[in-house]
Amino acid sequence: MLCPRKKRLTKDADFSAFVVPSMRGSGYLDYTIESHPCRALQAMEEFRRHEMLCDITLHVTYKDTTTDFKVHKVVLASCSPYFKAMFTSSFKECHASEVTLRDVCPLVVERLIDFAYTSRITVGETCVMHLLLSSMRYQMEDVARACCDYLTKNLEPANVIGIARFAEEIGCTELHLKSREYINTHFNMVTKEEEFFSLTHCQLLELISQDSLKVLCESEVYKACTDWVRWDLESRAPYLHALLNALHVYALPPKFIKIQLQSCPILSKANSCRDFLSKIFQEMALRKPLPPVPHRGTQLIYVAGGYRQHSLSSMEAYDPRRNVWLKLASMDSPCSGLGSCVLFGLLYTVGGRNLSLQDNTESSSLCCYNPMTNKWSQNAPLNSPRNRVGVAVVDGSIYAVGGSQGPTHHDTVERYDPEANRWVFVRPMSVARLGAGVAGCGGCVYVAGGFDGQNRWNTMERYQPDSDTWHQLAPMSTVRSGLGMVCVDSYLYAVGGYDGLVQLSSVERYSVARDVWEPVASMRDRRSAHGVTTYQGRIFALGGFNSTGFLSGVESYCPNANQWTAVTNMLLGRSGMGVAVTMEPCPGNLPEDDEEEEVA
Repeated sequence: MLCPRKKRLTKDADFSAFVVPSMRGSGYLDYTIESHPCRALQAMEEFRRHEMLCDITLHVTYKDTTTDFKVHKVVLASCSPYFKAMFTSSFKECHASEVTLRDVCPLVVERLIDFAYTSRITVGETCVMHLLLSSMRYQMEDVARACCDYLTKNLEPANVIGIARFAEEIGCTELHLKSREYINTHFNMVTKEEEFFSLTHCQLLELISQDSLKVLCESEVYKACTDWVRWDLESRAPYLHALLNALHVYALPPKFIKIQLQSCPILSKANSCRDFLSKIFQEMALRKPLPPVPHRGTQLIYVAGGYRQHSLSSMEAYDPRRNVWLKLASMDSPCSGLGSCVLFGLLYTVGGRNLSLQDNTESSSLCCYNPMTNKWSQNAPLNSPRNRVGVAVVDGSIYAVGGSQGPTHHDTVERYDPEANRWVFVRPMSVARLGAGVAGCGGCVYVAGGFDGQNRWNTMERYQPDSDTWHQLAPMSTVRSGLGMVCVDSYLYAVGGYDGLVQLSSVERYSVARDVWEPVASMRDRRSAHGVTTYQGRIFALGGFNSTGFLSGVESYCPNANQWTAVTNMLLGRSGMGVAVTMEPCPGNLPEDDEEEEVA
């Protein structure tokens, strides 16, 4: 009877081997000597150095010079399908004692031969391109991979376009893909380098047509195109219209388009391009229905701060495609009851408070998270601290609506101008509202529900920035505070909340065109103080609080099917967090020890 074939290491000063019971039967052991391959290679290398048992001479010709290398066919054939075919097939070289290799540098061939005998290759900046080209030519895959790895580790904005071209020309698919990924991820830096301006118009069109470009705002792509045209204005100006057509032009901020129409010198000389942008700007200004705009890069759902026994400073992002959570840079201080939004690709958190056993301080902070750098920064604070504030983005401005400071519940509203980095008060609401549902839609700010310290509201009002006026609209069917509100296809959805007695699972939607509320499918869980956002046409509800405690569950709603589906769980159950959607962070700026966590 044979015993299990379990490996056992036998080792002393001069002998090391893996020992297993032999398949020959009882009484036999199989020994695998660890050092044998290395010693065999060392012996072959010694034979080569002393020209012993060599059976082929390579004549390497390069620039009218010839260098000879005496080697062993079997060694070259063992690590190169090219030489294997040469020495084992019906080619005339099969029985030859001499072979000529033309138009390849002898120093490169010497390094390839050294690798064949030692398994070691030294790669550096001055030789990597020659090594890669020759290793591809002679099908020495391991050397090619080492060269690709070296180039990948040394990609920079100044060299990546050239490396991508080289990889494509020699058919090195992996390096080409890595280079394109780098260009997409670091687009804004790459477009400032001289290599970028050497692109042909076809190459630039191909680049900007990719949805995988990682940019905070489409204006970065527009600026790259106009800079490229300006580099050689006379010959490149005719290509501007084609470049504009390749842009996600409806993703350009209206204010940005207006500035370009007023001051861009290239547009002043290109009437067709000017007319094209002017037409789009007019459609935006008149609030006409616009075509859906595809997103650049992968979009994630971000969750900032929140409350669970105390305010939290952590931030995570959820990738619905892969069902994974990514831990990101924490906020500078713990915060719950904050509002959040995305403006020009940057994630902003507004107000809130730091609630713990030691502290209970309302915040007036405006914090900005840049997914390109995975860093937070501080912007101009609100004029008034606001806990449980509602936030909306309209026409490139952030609105902070209601909230509270101590016993005072706010009816005031502030607007933030990112260019001036300043908050100003606008006309106040008709009533004070804490924990109201707030959303931007069609150039207006909509506010529903909330709590004024005594009353919970079902009323809704709309703020029109152009006239600085509020208008009363049809009320919801249910009083709600701590609700979430989002806009999808000209409908406003009021999701969950608290009616003064219980947390709610009910959802109702408002038709902007008809000024009417109607019920839709309820959530699977009752929730208040939860996060609500939209992702690829679906509504996501995250966390919150109900009679069972703090919730970690995430569910999504499909408007077409009128159905909620359980999606995942957050890493930590919480309420009062900020939730918003923007591009995924750049991997190169994440700590190496940060791990993705998959949630069942």
